[in-house]
Formats: sequence, C-alpha cells, structure tokens
Amino acid sequence: MTTELQPESPAEAVQEQTPEQRAEAKRYNNVSLACSLADMAIDLVYLGLMAFVFARPLDRWLASYPALAGEFSLLRLAALFGVVMVLHMFVSLPLSFYSHFVVEHQFGLSNQTIRRWVRNWSLSSVLTLALGVVLNVGLFWIIWHSGQYWWLIAAAAFFVVSIVLGQLAPVVIMPLFYKIEPIKNDELDARMKQLAAGTGLTIEGVYRLGLSADTQKANAMLAGLGRTRRVLMGDTLLEKFTPEEIDVIFAHELGHHVHRHIPKMIATGVVVSLIGFWLIDRAIVWWAGIPTAATAPTATLPLVMFTLTLFSLVLSPLQNALSRVYERQSDRYALVRTNNAAAYRSAFWKLARLNKADTEPHWLEVILLHSHPPIAERLAAADLI
Repeated sequence: MTTELQPESPAEAVQEQTPEQRAEAKRYNNVSLACSLADMAIDLVYLGLMAFVFARPLDRWLASYPALAGEFSLLRLAALFGVVMVLHMFVSLPLSFYSHFVVEHQFGLSNQTIRRWVRNWSLSSVLTLALGVVLNVGLFWIIWHSGQYWWLIAAAAFFVVSIVLGQLAPVVIMPLFYKIEPIKNDELDARMKQLAAGTGLTIEGVYRLGLSADTQKANAMLAGLGRTRRVLMGDTLLEKFTPEEIDVIFAHELGHHVHRHIPKMIATGVVVSLIGFWLIDRAIVWWAGIPTAATAPTATLPLVMFTLTLFSLVLSPLQNALSRVYERQSDRYALVRTNNAAAYRSAFWKLARLNKADTEPHWLEVILLHSHPPIAERLAAADLI
C-alpha cells in the first residue's frame, strides 16, 4: 500500500486548537478521566472483596472436585484464577464498553463497528486469561519450590518473561489487533533512512500500523527488542501529516531507541517487581498466618492479585514521572535531529486537534496519571532549543 505524503500548508503548520476544539478536548478529557478513575475503583473493590471475603469459600468449593483437590494443586490454582478473572471481566464490561466504544463515538474519534469492538474485547480477554494463568501458576510454582527467598527467583523470572514478551509483542500479539506492514513510499523511505543514519536502527524496522480500523487518532510507537525492534507509524498519522511533521514524530521514536528507553524500562521493571514480590511475600504471611509463603494455600491467589494491583496504583505516579522524563528526552532529540522547530510545533498541534487532547490538564492529573508531558509543555520545549 502506497502512503501519500501530504504537501505542507503554511496555514496548517501554525493552526492551533480553536476555542471550540479546546472546550471539546476538555470535555473529552474529563469523561475519560472519570472512566479511568472508575475503572481503578472497580479493580480495587472487586479484587479486595475476592481477596478478603470470597477467596476461601471459592477455594473450598473448587477443592470439593476430586480433580482439583490437594493442598498445593496447580490445577485448582488455575481454576481459581479463571473464575476470578472471568467474573472481573464481566463486572468491568459495561464501563469498558462505555469508555472505549460509546465515548469514543460520541466525540467522533472511533471508526469501530460494534462487531469489531466485541471481537477485540473477546480476543484481548482470552489473551489476558491465558497469559494470566501461565504467569500466576508459574509464580505459585516458584513460591512453593524456592524457599524463603522465592521473591528473588520470581524477579529473575519476571526479567526473562519481559524479554520474551518484548520480542513477541510487535510480531505476534499486535498483529492480532492491527494490520502491520512495511511502509512502501520511496520519498518517505529516503527521509527516514537519512534520519536513522548512525542510530543503529535499520529502515527495515519501520512499519505502517493500521490504526484507522479503530480510531481517528494519530499515533506512533517504538516496540520490540533485538531483531523485532521497530518503529510503528499509524496509518492515520502517515495520511494526515506533512513530510516534515512525520520527520519530527519519527525522530521522536528514534530518540527512544537512541536513549535505550525500552531496556531501561525493563531494568526498572525488574527492580519494581522485586519490591512487589517481597510485598506479596509479607501479605501472604500476614493473611494466612504462616511462617513463610512457601506453604501458601491456593486461596491466597486473589490476595496476590489485589496486592499487585494496589502496589501498581501506588507506584504509578513514579513510573509515569520516569516515562515523562523519557518523553522529554525524545522530544529534545527530535528537535535537534530535525532542526525544524516549526514542524515540531505544527505536529504537536495537529496531534492535539486529531486526538482531542487537553493541552493543559490539571497538574495533579498529570502527576498521578499521565505517562506523557502535557502538549503545552512539549510545545514550550521548542523555544528552549
């Protein structure tokens, strides 16, 4: 498929959000924020109830089946996880449908048919369930067989899993949801080769991501590890942005590659997982009243899920702050690499208009929830170069 590059329009290059667009972006952001907070609350309340009210009765019910009996039954553990997760998926389904389908259509951002939304939700749920069973059964196998310091072994296993999933994500998982294909455009190919020269990223690692099947929004990302490392450029972006604007966004993704942000994020994740697994160890010992987690009953599984969810929510402001540092580094790299502050500004204003982004969200919202700096801050960065 040939990507048509759009000629640059001087008027468009400086076009900001109109007052009406700013107001609509604020409304969209407020609704999305309310949905996100409600989703977090549902997760915590549901998993809290499962951990502290229903875990033991559910476990006893499952243990009544001969095939699931046994003090340390991995099969019962898998069944318990399946029950908890399937119920959770259906409890959160109404909000998920409202926030990801209804709201997106209300604000003119979605291209999805209800059939495609159901297909994607079902596929995502199946993948989450399958991967969750493997990871949680594996975690408890480590707990039961690694002694008092199982959390050290679990953190090492987390590192291996992160590497494997990082390699598989752009070549196995993402193609299940989006069409991904090499970009076929000689002019764009030449521009990207020039920008990528000396960075260690080959132009063969740049792909077109079929976002338009689902959304009007424009986006790009760096994904994968090693031989699967690639830049994914949304088709919505390639079709609606000028060559100069695409240069800036591609250079931003190059910045993530040059600054080795993905390996750094994995390393940070290992440290975080080490703390998280140690907290799980303490929670299991407290909840079950046992001297060591090595004898944890299967009924502690919902507690593990609740602890990880709570820990993730508490830690997310720090993780988001680190992510914003990485985004600022990549923004600076894009400005220096392209030496085109005008295209940088026009690209971010266009992203704000297309994605209905609130360019100046409340500072507390940014600290607690945002992995990227506000667009107003990113635009201001162009004045410092």
